[in-house]
Amino acid sequence: MSSLLIKSATVVNEGRQFTADVLIRDRLIEKIAPEIGDFSGPEINAAGLHLFPGCIDDQVHFREPGLTHKADIFNESRAAVAGGITSFMEMPNTVPNTLTQELLADKYSIASKNSLANYSFYMGASNDNLEEVLRTDAANVCGIKVFMGSSTGNMLVDNEKTLENIFSSTPMLIATHCEDEDTIRRNLQLFKDKYGENLTPEMHPLIRSAEACYTSSSFAVALAKKHGSRLHILHISSGKETGLFSNAVPLSEKKITAEACIHHLWFSDADYAEKGNWIKWNPAIKTDDDRREIFRAVLDGRIDVIATDHAPHTIAEKSQPYSQAPSGGPLVQHALTAMLELYHQGKISLDDIAEKMAHHPAICFRLANRGFIREGYAADLVLVNLHQPWVVNHANVLSKCGWSPFEGQTFQSAVTHTLVSGHLAYHNGKFNESRMGERLRFSV
Repeated sequence: MSSLLIKSATVVNEGRQFTADVLIRDRLIEKIAPEIGDFSGPEINAAGLHLFPGCIDDQVHFREPGLTHKADIFNESRAAVAGGITSFMEMPNTVPNTLTQELLADKYSIASKNSLANYSFYMGASNDNLEEVLRTDAANVCGIKVFMGSSTGNMLVDNEKTLENIFSSTPMLIATHCEDEDTIRRNLQLFKDKYGENLTPEMHPLIRSAEACYTSSSFAVALAKKHGSRLHILHISSGKETGLFSNAVPLSEKKITAEACIHHLWFSDADYAEKGNWIKWNPAIKTDDDRREIFRAVLDGRIDVIATDHAPHTIAEKSQPYSQAPSGGPLVQHALTAMLELYHQGKISLDDIAEKMAHHPAICFRLANRGFIREGYAADLVLVNLHQPWVVNHANVLSKCGWSPFEGQTFQSAVTHTLVSGHLAYHNGKFNESRMGERLRFSV
């Protein structure tokens, strides 16, 4: 399908909502107008539907290579597209860890054949691969990922000299996972001394505490200010951390930015009693006060981006006792509909959703020609019916792991169509896999 006309959609874009036709030719948005006539190709009647720019998820773990019993690029990208995410940026803690340019290239090769969504992959940093990090092409790679806490393999960067070297010499965006390992180890030992091995999910936010997050996040911010680095702190989970960020200048002028994730906006520690390990993430879901403060920072512009930290594990893995169960869970399929549910609850506007899930990731990462509904831009688009209720259940979960922390939840809104670079990849439960997504490019 080289051309397509979307008719009578309610466009949600750049702080405005208006009814328009949108003409797509090849992979680009060719024209946006109140009415477009003299078109003989296929049409989508979007009357009553809302047209959003495709969501850009700046933090996913699709587990390929090496962990494909949990997830893989093919299945997770399909789940993402069904959920209105048209582009993703994937993390380097696969097996092997993505710590060389050759291993990074391997992931791009896999995605070019198997990803229904547009894609980019972070280059991973370790305590001893700075030379490889500095070889990364900023025009073709979304950023450098630094685990300043909670990682596997050789990816925990806990050497202060190494961190100084990375922050002082890397011109690219540095995305960080911030949790202080010393604080976590002390907390864990205290709980083990008191409870032995009888630890429970309710203890998770006390072990992986707000103090651990703030200690690490504040250190990262200090390093970035010292060296003038482009720093993006992922999955802010505590209210205290929100004070590290500013809304004093436009996002395009910020050098220090932040992300909030769906689970930290939706759940609180009160949900561990019911959800248990199914909402065990790192950093931990914390108190209702933390959730409110994070939401406030999203709305006032101190936190710039909403993403998922989609990180699947198998049902068997998550069913283990708390101490053995891994952290993380699937979210890409339900991220947009969860935020739209919060819209129905009066907590966020449609304009803010488009801004935080599409416009701002594009600006923050300097994505070329994406993230907005503009003529000449890539046609990454999502049509949503705001009044089409559905229930998340085991049978309709698309992630390879086969479960969701949202099972049993009724969402009022549904994604009806997703276009990826002009290709109608998803329509009312059906996929068109005749064309894969594109590699993301970045302005430098």
